[in-house]
Amino acid sequence: MTPPKELSADRATALLAGEERRRSQRVIIRVPVALEATILGQKVKADAFTVAVNIHGAMVLCQRSFDAEVRLEMRNERTNERIGVRVTRAPRESAEGYLIPLEFVDPSPRFWQISFPPENWKSSGL
Repeated sequence: MTPPKELSADRATALLAGEERRRSQRVIIRVPVALEATILGQKVKADAFTVAVNIHGAMVLCQRSFDAEVRLEMRNERTNERIGVRVTRAPRESAEGYLIPLEFVDPSPRFWQISFPPENWKSSGL
């Protein structure tokens, strides 16, 4: 069965196909970020915000789509810290924009400046 093409920001936090194999715990948090890439020799900038984060990257919601494997620089608007990221797979369109899965070039557990749950922590499903 093919998952629905349109996802609301609320439903974006639900498991998408294959996400049950995640490498680290994710935290549902909204952080404003700025994305920047050079595509065909032109600087492309876009504002976005996170839907979920982990030590390996984030799922962001953005009004602009970026193709899979595109490398970007992401800036955390709260801290002004920058980090290299890549789009891990094709973004999914939702009513609010595009859900874009981003992976840090190098794991960065301190980039979000939050404490992550321990590896063996399981949600109560609330």
